[in-house]
Amino acid sequence: MTNSILEHIRSLRKKGLAVLIDPDKVNEEQLEELILISINAKVDFFLVGGSLINSDQLENVVTKLKDVKSIPTILFPGNSQHISSEADAILLLSLISGRNPEFLIGQHVIAAPALKRSGLEILSTGYMLVDGGRQTTASYISNTTPLPHDKPDIAVATAMAGEMLGHKLIYMDAGSGAEQTISAEMISAVKKQLDIPLIIGGGINTPEKAEKAWQAGADIIVIGNATEKEPGFITEVSKIAAEPSYK
Repeated sequence: MTNSILEHIRSLRKKGLAVLIDPDKVNEEQLEELILISINAKVDFFLVGGSLINSDQLENVVTKLKDVKSIPTILFPGNSQHISSEADAILLLSLISGRNPEFLIGQHVIAAPALKRSGLEILSTGYMLVDGGRQTTASYISNTTPLPHDKPDIAVATAMAGEMLGHKLIYMDAGSGAEQTISAEMISAVKKQLDIPLIIGGGINTPEKAEKAWQAGADIIVIGNATEKEPGFITEVSKIAAEPSYK
């Protein structure tokens, strides 16, 4: 296992854009369209997964994405079963915002032997759920309470602890279909205290929200739900990453 994807993340010369694809929510035609648009938009990463995958399409989706040599495919697992050796890497998510041991270490112990055999690059990630205005599948499945939307100090301390524990990335997520995105105040406060890349996702469904998250300090933003409804949204957001109006 190498650190090529992690080094790629660290060496990004612009703000990073990741497209999250849930295997349960795309058919073959939709996937083809997302791939073509992502290539033309010069998307940085594909994330594949979700909190609850009911279909058997994970392997098929990953295999299709792997044909795109210019965009790395990274697994975004909801549990220990969401593993495919066809991907380039996996976000090994430790839910540091919650206190459920199953998602802090339990699922990881179950997955470790398969991960060792898989050859996947393991990206140790401190995962933080933030209140996005409604209960999400992630918070329900993990049986954890998201961080309060208006408490950046709690988010800062949590992210700092994650970095001190050795995580290589911090991923703050308001959840799929969030009513409100993570505040610029919280993103900025967390970023100022980190020496590792910061990923932001959840509720980013307009170019303005994407730009606001990047401007606040996100190194990579993740878009998912909005691309399922309107794949062209990928192009709109990519233009901001390429030519930001902020410094």
